[in-house]
This record gives sequence, C-alpha cells and structure tokens, in this order.
Amino acid sequence: MSFSNFAASFLQEAEELLRQIEGAALELEANPEDLDHVGKLFRAFHTIKGSGAMFGFNAVVSFTHHVETALDHVREGRVAPSSALVSLVLASKDHIQALLALDGEPSAEMADVGNAIAQRLEALFHPNASNRPRATPSAAAPALPAALPEPGAAVQRYRVFFQLDPSVLGVGIDPGCMLRELRDLGPCTFHSGVENPPPPSEMGPDFSLRWELTLATDKPAAAIRDVFIFVEDVAQIRIDPEPTAPAAPLAPSPIINIVGAPIPASAATAPALRPPQPAPKPAAAKPPPDAAPKPAGGDAAAAPAPSAGKPGSAQKKASQQATVRVPSERLDQLVNLVGELVINQSRLTQAFALEATGDMAGAVEAMDRLIAELRDSVLGIRMMPIGSTFSRFQRLARDLSAELGKEVDFVTEGADTELDKTVIDQLGDPLVHLIRNSLDHGLELPAERIEKGKAGRGRLSLSAAHEGAHVVITIRDDGRGINRTALRAKAESKGLISPDVHLTEQQTLDLVFLPGLSTARAVTNISGRGVGLDVVKRTIDDLRGSISLSSVAGEGTTTRLTLPLTLAIVDGLLVEVDGDRFIIPMASVLENVELSRADRQAKNGRNLINVRGELVPYVRLRELFDTRGPELPFEKIVIVAFNGQRLGLVVDHVLGSHQTVIQSLGRFYRNVGLFSGTTIMGDGRVAIIIDLAGIVRHVERAVARGSAPAEHHGPLARPAALAATP
Repeated sequence: MSFSNFAASFLQEAEELLRQIEGAALELEANPEDLDHVGKLFRAFHTIKGSGAMFGFNAVVSFTHHVETALDHVREGRVAPSSALVSLVLASKDHIQALLALDGEPSAEMADVGNAIAQRLEALFHPNASNRPRATPSAAAPALPAALPEPGAAVQRYRVFFQLDPSVLGVGIDPGCMLRELRDLGPCTFHSGVENPPPPSEMGPDFSLRWELTLATDKPAAAIRDVFIFVEDVAQIRIDPEPTAPAAPLAPSPIINIVGAPIPASAATAPALRPPQPAPKPAAAKPPPDAAPKPAGGDAAAAPAPSAGKPGSAQKKASQQATVRVPSERLDQLVNLVGELVINQSRLTQAFALEATGDMAGAVEAMDRLIAELRDSVLGIRMMPIGSTFSRFQRLARDLSAELGKEVDFVTEGADTELDKTVIDQLGDPLVHLIRNSLDHGLELPAERIEKGKAGRGRLSLSAAHEGAHVVITIRDDGRGINRTALRAKAESKGLISPDVHLTEQQTLDLVFLPGLSTARAVTNISGRGVGLDVVKRTIDDLRGSISLSSVAGEGTTTRLTLPLTLAIVDGLLVEVDGDRFIIPMASVLENVELSRADRQAKNGRNLINVRGELVPYVRLRELFDTRGPELPFEKIVIVAFNGQRLGLVVDHVLGSHQTVIQSLGRFYRNVGLFSGTTIMGDGRVAIIIDLAGIVRHVERAVARGSAPAEHHGPLARPAALAATP
C-alpha cells in the first residue's frame, strides 16, 4: 500500500474521530458531571494529533496541541467543564476539519482563526493569558520543548520502556513523534535508544526500535499511556513509577504488552516481536538484587496485569478484525451485479417452467434460494444505522437555538434503526430543513412559552422506527403549531390557491409544501423566502416515500416521513391492465378484493367500495391510463396503504409476487410522475413500477382542474407509450 493510501485512511479515520468529538462534546454539555466524555475528547484529539504528525499534517498537529492541553486541565480536575469549553471544542473540531480539507498550506486568515481559538482556550484556564502575545502557528510542526511541572504540582518519576514491531515503519509511524510527546510531558533521561531517530524512510533493517528512559512529570500514568494509544497493538510497553528515593538502574523484568500477555525479557533485545509466553507465577518470581523495590499499593493502571484472558481485549481485537472499509462505489457495483443476477434467475425460472425436467428441478430451486439469500446479504451490507445522520443534528439544534435565543431539549430515539445508505445520503438536507423550521417557526421564545403556561425550555424530538418494510422518521415539537387560517391567507395572497376553493384541514396543512410559501413575517438568514419544504417534499417523493403533517394549535407540530428500506431491489406485486404489466410495491399492499360490474354501478358511479364496513376509495387504472380494450365482468382491487389511509387500485388480473430490480426510466421520461421506474421480466418484457404518490397527485390535480368529477376519475393518459406527463 502506498503512502497516499495510508494518508487517505488517516483522513477517513479523522472524519470518524471528528464525528465522535462532536457527539462527546454535546454529551459533556448535557452531563458535565460525567468526565468520561472528557476522556473521549482527549483521546480523539490525541489520536488526530499523533496520526496527523505521521502524515505531514503539521498545521493540524500544532493547533490540536492547544486543544489537548486545555482538555488535560479538565481531565485532571483543575477546571470544571462548561458551555464555553464545549463551544470552543466544537469550534476546534470545525477548524481541524477545515485544515484537513485543505490541499496546501493554510492561509493567513485560517491561521488567525486557529490562533484566536487557541487564545480563548488558554484564557479559560489562565484568565490573564489573553494579554500575552502569541505567535501565529507556522506551517511546520514546532519542536515542543520539554514541559516543566507547574509550581506546587506533585512530580512523579516513571521508568518507561517500549519496543516497536519493525512492521510499523511500513505504515508511516514515526517513533520520533512519540519521543517528542514524551518530552512534552516532562524532562526525559534516556538509558537506551536513539534520542532523535531519523525519519522512518532512513531507518535500516538493523535500526533498534527499543527505548528505555526516565520521565519526570506531574501528569498521571494515563497521560504517558496516551502517547502510545495508536501503536499499543504493535508494541511492548512498560510504565513503572519509581520510588521517591533514588533507584538503581532498572533490571530486566517481564515486559507487559498493554493488550497482550507478558513476554520474556529476552524479547526486548530481539529485532522482531515474539509470540506472547505464559506469565510466571508471582510466588516463583524473585526480583534481581539490584532492582528497586516497588512501592506498596503501586499504580495498578501503570503496570496492568496480564490480560490474555480478559474478554475486553479479545472483544477489541475481534471488533478490529470484523470491520473492513470498502468504498461505496464497490458496494454499488456489487448491488448492480446482484440485480443482474436476479433478472437472469427470473429468466431461468420461467424457462424451466415452460420445459420442466426432473433433473433440473432441484438445481433451479437451490439457485432460487441461494440468490435470494445473496440478495438479502448484499442489501444488508448497504444498511446503516440512521444514528450517523441523527448525530449531526444535535450540533445544528444547539447552535441554532442559541442564535434564536431559544432554550431547547433536543431528543433522538431509534438511532440504531437501519436504512439503505443511498436513502440516508439523500435524507440529510430534508431533515435539516424540517429541524430548522421547527426551531424557527414552531418553538416559541422562553418568555412567550411561560406566558402560555408552558415550560421555558421547548422540546424537539427526532425518532426513527421500522413499520413493515418502511422506516418512519418523526420530527415532533411542542411549539405553537400551525395556524391554518394564516396559512391559507398567505397562500391566497400569493395567488397559489383561489379564495373559493374548499379545502379540508389536512389539505390546508399541505399548503406549506407549495413552492414560494412561507409564513415568516420577515426574511432572515434562517427562513422566510419560501424555499425549503417544497424541496423536502420533492426529495421524499424521489425516494419513493411520503410526508405527512399533523398540528394542534398551541401544542405543536408532528412531521412523519415514510421511506422504503432500500432503493435497489424490492418485492412487488405483478398485475396486468389491458395486457400491460405493472409492479405495485409489495410493502404497501394490504389485500386484494374482487370488483364486479354490479359493484361499480351500486355507488352511482362513485369510486367507492365497502370492505368489511369501511368505505375505501379506488382508482380504476383502465380509466386513468385510457385503455381501449373491452372491460371485464370481474376485476381486482389491490388495496394499498398510503399516508396512513387505504386506497384501491383496480386492475384486470393479479399475477403474483415478483422480485423487482428497479431500473431508471431514463432522462426522456424523467417528467412522468406516475411511475418510479421499470423492471425486466424473465421473458424480457418490461414492467412499469407504479408510484403511489404520483398517482394520487395526478388524480388530485385532475380534480382541481375540473377535468374529472370529484366522484369519478376520467381518462388521463395511457402509460404504455410513456409519453404523457401529469
């Protein structure tokens, strides 16, 4: 693997660490008494600093050092966490992200930004520090001097031994970086090893990767172990506190690997690491005569017990081996190949049905089963927890509520709900719009809420849950709700609807999705231009999902997004209308009932049918598609669920279930809103996939234009030619 590939891996790792930093910072602000979040932040910044130094991100290393120092103060209990600290940590995260995105050296303006953040961090712990002049961080990583203990701080001397596996040189790890970080903790005295090693590229095969030194520092042993946090799996490390009295030179003793079992001291002189050996029994072990006695109750964390049998170490190694990073393009290609395999399997099954032979029956059945399992496995690889998307909105809610002067509790639920990566990637912007609208339009200012008898702090929740073959995402606030009268008046003033049009309460709410409509009194940098919710609806429609609103004045608004689990391969119900074949997504199908000619005439021509005491409206696809063939005495109604309601689609025949590989309609038919794609049948024919949302929109527009009576949907267009637009 080339150096550029390792650098790319570092950038991917840094991106994950930055997401962890943002989440841990927000958790620290919510629970300042839980200092575990401080440790998470310190380790994440420390890893970015150490790995960044290996790959030449010097500006990142220089800046991150200041953040690390500030967090070290909090970790050691010198200063309590605060909202100001969290704000600076988040600003530091944004600055590091910007530095990593650069293609060259940072500009003077960017260096000034980093310098300002560093000064504010130092001012948190040293109030007079802001008056001191600070040099602008240079592009080159500064040589950090040995840190001197603070006045009055307790200084402890540690004997540190570490030996690296020679393989670390092949992945760009520079031992010199670790030695500089040790010097930064305090004065070091070297007993073995080169104090200033050359770059890894200049180290020959005989170069010793073994160091032994004494370190005097006021930092705990955990700070020393953090230096080796990204090489602990490929190194033997021992950190022993020395007694206060002068001690004799450290005698050979078993070397403890932080994540492995003890190995013999003879391995310390070997050029390569040897397999771990069983630890000697404590009763049989006698310290050499010249070895310094260990103090009673020594630092157990500094010299951990053998961990070969610990489940934590095994789980850590297992999780590292179980995770493989694969570019998303390869997964997309794999899904495409599986789709082609499904199509050919359908052809094979149909060919076998026409000319069945006993010898082929078992093989065809086995092939069907294996391809179905392969399909489910490949689609499962693309499934990701939606929590990776939810986490970014915690920062959005925090920053935006502060900008608006509102107090908000942002709550997420169902973060482990899995959804196709393609859907998640396209879901970010719609959720941003909806959350911004809830914070800006929905939730009131604290004084207004208290005046209404509410708590001063508002509540905004974002949740996800599985419902059949769909995922439902709900955004709910306890704000002022939507004023339907004001909404309709705004739509009429902009000419979007006619004053004499009768609308139900739900249809009035749906006006918010019209382009150019906004109920904001003034245009701000957040809202007011009428752009956003129409884009949200269009994006959700493109994902073959649906969006619905419910609102109670004075109590709040709830938005529900219903999305398919995947956009690649779905199970469908194959139906036929006048010889043409169509696919209805099986996830929406509830049941099939029969419709006779007498049933059609029983309701005086109105498209309604009584199903077990419930009137269900239906759409006759023959009339919608303007077919010319003779009507059948008996038809089938496929009843589907759409936006929480039941709707019937009248077809000629129901042919059965079909494993559907979704193909794009192509750019020539991109404006056809009745269909979401096509699929290829086993006999080579093309079946069109029906878009339920598109059909409902099409019929509603026809009724609004007056081209069809409200009780009866007249002919609109025939889809076989794929020529008409709704």
